[in-house]
Amino acid sequence: MADIRPFRAYRYDLGRVGALSDVIAPPYDVIDPALQQQLYDRSPYNVIRLILNKEQPGDSGNENRYARAAGLLREWQADDVLVRDSAQALYVYEQDFEVEGRRYTRRGFLARVRLEPFGSGRIYPHEETLAGPKADRLRLFQATEMNLSPVFGLYPDPDDGVMKQLQAGVGRSLPLQATDHLGVVSKLWPVTDQHVVSAVTGALGPKPVFIADGHHRYETGLRYLQERRAAGESDPAAESILMMLVSMNDPGLIILPTHRIVSGFPALDADKLASILGAHFQVKKIGAGEKGAREAWDEIEADGGQDLLGFCTTDDGVWQTARLRAPEEMARLAPDHSPAWRGLAVSILHVLVLDHLLPAALGGKAECKYVHLLREAMDGAAERQGRLVALVPPATMQQVEQIAGNLEKMPPKSTYFYPKLLSGLVFNSLKGS
Repeated sequence: MADIRPFRAYRYDLGRVGALSDVIAPPYDVIDPALQQQLYDRSPYNVIRLILNKEQPGDSGNENRYARAAGLLREWQADDVLVRDSAQALYVYEQDFEVEGRRYTRRGFLARVRLEPFGSGRIYPHEETLAGPKADRLRLFQATEMNLSPVFGLYPDPDDGVMKQLQAGVGRSLPLQATDHLGVVSKLWPVTDQHVVSAVTGALGPKPVFIADGHHRYETGLRYLQERRAAGESDPAAESILMMLVSMNDPGLIILPTHRIVSGFPALDADKLASILGAHFQVKKIGAGEKGAREAWDEIEADGGQDLLGFCTTDDGVWQTARLRAPEEMARLAPDHSPAWRGLAVSILHVLVLDHLLPAALGGKAECKYVHLLREAMDGAAERQGRLVALVPPATMQQVEQIAGNLEKMPPKSTYFYPKLLSGLVFNSLKGS
């Protein structure tokens, strides 16, 4: 059973720091140096100083950005910049946003979730992780003893019973509100009613939780807990991690496509690409320029499947679609994976096209830049940022559930849950109750 609990969050005292919008930030792994500086300039209390403190000349093993973050955190707690809530709560968290001209609202709640190794209980990953980011986050965990950013988890709830309970707990109270650099509006309500809290945690207990985003932070939480136990420390707070939980059936749960701008191959035009793909795909020429891109994407969206890809050869600006008609080739090339994994568009693109067909015909090795909006893909083609632009339909929530539930990892860059969760709304201490 998933063990989900209320907690006493640390939160900014807005009387000390001003507007909440000035102190929040997106997750560290989507912050480039320019945005880092913008957030530094926005407020001396911006959470960027905790989650991604700047490196300084002369940094050493003892004096470094992790130590600076921990020092600031202690200072802010001592000065009541960050104040701990007096009562345990679940924190309803809504995000209002726009994608491709449409408005959405995604609803969920923040809670402590008991850590369990993947494969041993009811929490399932869907992405591979890398050693570097985990080592970086572990040093921050060790220095601050605080969850500074939430993991993003999903749970099945076709009747939306959990959020109905929480909405009743919110009632007509006004939220705290912040707007981020992308225009996403976040709203936060603490829910302390113990009847509501008990109903929600009880309803979620039997349900599985699928990690949508924050796999590195979750695995870092496991490592941190192992270290504490090995040191003979048994603080119960370290046994859980801060998580945002959203129903897989929430109408605002959006998975954006992740298109590829591909370099690493020699000159390539539409006819040559069609010839290379022709043995395994049904290829259709769509058109050129932005009109061709939009028509290709419209066809992919209308199809709704995973076996139809779009390609632009940037040397001539021609867009084509390619539908897989030889699934047995995927079975031959990826025999260790399930049919569901082999049927994903990203699997077809990488295993068959980028790793097999193109290198065999042209030589070279694919190097990918990842973008999520059609406009970004069109710009990549127009500016000839690579030899090839590939349009990829997004994976569905059902595919995430099926593959992750089978304890299988999806290929890299298979999902992009938008928008990202903010850091700075709540903090979860890894010490004490």
